[in-house]
Amino acid sequence: MRTLNIKILILIAAVHSATAIHSSATPSDGNIFRKHSQTASDTSELNRHIRNALAFSSKSKELKDLNYLKASIDTAELICVGKNIEFPSSLHLARAEYFFLTNDFRSAQQEATMAMKKSRSNGEMEILAKTMKFFGSYSMRTGFYMESISYFENSIAIAKKNKLKGIIPGNYYRLFMVYDSTVLNNLKEYRNTLQQLIDAANIENDTVYLELGYWFLGTSFTDKEPDFNRADSLLRRCLEISLAKKDTLFISRSLLNLGWNYYNQKKYDSAIEYYNKSLTYSIPAKIYVNSDNAFGNLGTIYRDIGDAEKAIKYYHKSIEHAKLGDDLYSLWWVHRDMSEMYLRKGDTSNAYKSYVPYKIYNDTFLVKSNNQGLTDARIRYEADTHNKEVELLSLRVKNQKLLIFGSSGLFLLTLAVFILILSRAKINSKRRISEMNRKISEITQANLRQQMNPHFIFNTLNSIQYYMYQHDKLATNNYLTKFSSLMRKVLENSQHTSVPLRDELDALNLYLELELIRFKDKFDYKINVDEEIDTLLYKVPTMLIQPYVENSICHGLMPGENKGFVKIDLKLENDYVSCTIEDNGIGREAAQEKKSKSDNNHNSLGTQIISSRLDLVNALYGTSLKTIYTDLKNNNGEPVGTLVEIQIPILS
Repeated sequence: MRTLNIKILILIAAVHSATAIHSSATPSDGNIFRKHSQTASDTSELNRHIRNALAFSSKSKELKDLNYLKASIDTAELICVGKNIEFPSSLHLARAEYFFLTNDFRSAQQEATMAMKKSRSNGEMEILAKTMKFFGSYSMRTGFYMESISYFENSIAIAKKNKLKGIIPGNYYRLFMVYDSTVLNNLKEYRNTLQQLIDAANIENDTVYLELGYWFLGTSFTDKEPDFNRADSLLRRCLEISLAKKDTLFISRSLLNLGWNYYNQKKYDSAIEYYNKSLTYSIPAKIYVNSDNAFGNLGTIYRDIGDAEKAIKYYHKSIEHAKLGDDLYSLWWVHRDMSEMYLRKGDTSNAYKSYVPYKIYNDTFLVKSNNQGLTDARIRYEADTHNKEVELLSLRVKNQKLLIFGSSGLFLLTLAVFILILSRAKINSKRRISEMNRKISEITQANLRQQMNPHFIFNTLNSIQYYMYQHDKLATNNYLTKFSSLMRKVLENSQHTSVPLRDELDALNLYLELELIRFKDKFDYKINVDEEIDTLLYKVPTMLIQPYVENSICHGLMPGENKGFVKIDLKLENDYVSCTIEDNGIGREAAQEKKSKSDNNHNSLGTQIISSRLDLVNALYGTSLKTIYTDLKNNNGEPVGTLVEIQIPILS
């Protein structure tokens, strides 16, 4: 069960709110922009193109809008050059908006700085307030959240003092997004700012921002620290405004979250009613992100009340609409909920069929999110580097002035300070690069971990197929029961980077019990855990031991003629857990020869992934953990088994 993806909604809302963002107005006295006297028509033409440019900058980041924006800016620049007019502050602001939308953050900052300097010098309070607002958005995008808050608050203060319209609600709207960021995540200020947005929009009778304010504030009370009555009141107010405006997008969104509010109260009949009402608006308008969410939540409601047939029907409709809208978020959570529903019913076959697309869409969603995270990190790094360069440049200018008027002693002191600051800047840059590499390693490790679950499930399903072909109903039922437990354990563990050692050992025990049934007690096993190891306290990477045990059984024990034995010992070392896996199989050389003849390298994939994960852990935490293989031989030099030692990192 999920609400709408909030990030997608913010983007849509930003486009939706463009009509509420008033274009820049130039000062009434156009002559302050001129070096020489110009005609009124020149001023009017220049200001018209600048207003158009600022209006386009408030719209979506589409190519056609950017082309209109650039054309208006170019025309305004030509007028200034042709008439020998100094670029006004409003034109610098329009240029800053264009560079910001095209991700040229350095040029955007330079133009906005010029706009702020000129507007403050000329007393142009409206341009100054809008430039402050721009710097707030710029700082939020480049990761300087506290600076962003300060800029938005200053813009609001200027607008209030000078009674400027069309500026205050937009500042509160962006300010609440700052408090919603993963860095600050301040629920109290988030809600306070939304209430201020509603108050400001009421004063200016701005229905667009009223919709946004009521919707976001009402939604916040449906989940975190919920207040269902207040959520209902706020969302209904949003619905009233949307109905009056005939705004289909927010009518359907308001109805959706009213349904979610009822679901959280377990008032399922009311929840169903509001989700169906939402569909009557979103389906004709082809707002697929709304319709797929409504269908998916209806499926989950019917799942919860035990009507599996209706649940499946609505889940499939949700998937159909999510594909039409390319909504990865809904595709992965709907498939996941379907898989969990089938598991509750004991239908492991359909659970698996739903689990596979869930993993595919989940991985795609994670990769997309991680790529966006890397892009944001790069933008923030470049912006921070530019700020350092500006600081250094300013310091150089200051030092040059001091060199002209200072003594030789002052020159040496200034040079020493400059070298010290430059060294510190280099150290900070290296630290930032190191942090970025660490994040990349974490992301890569997460992707490798996601590869483990499908690999393991495909292997265990072979055992179910084997007993089905043997028509052994008792063994098949026993196997399915254990496999269902194992699959649930895998589903739970896959949600985390690391799990308690006990969970890892529980999954391993279930796997070994399944293999004992599959191979009809052709081998025995024993797991010994050192008394010094706290299996609840110590956490380890998930699915780390099982692939090696699987290799011991499939490639070491099964080809042999005698009954096999696998012994797994876990001992605590200084900073890691030593896990040894010993078998009395045919040995690695004979196993490699058989595998090459069969041209089957399936199991080696699992151990390769484990090896890559250990390498990443070593790079991430500065350790030197590894996997050590030992070929066991008797006095005659004949192979009698294999010993594998895995040095497992202890994670906090």
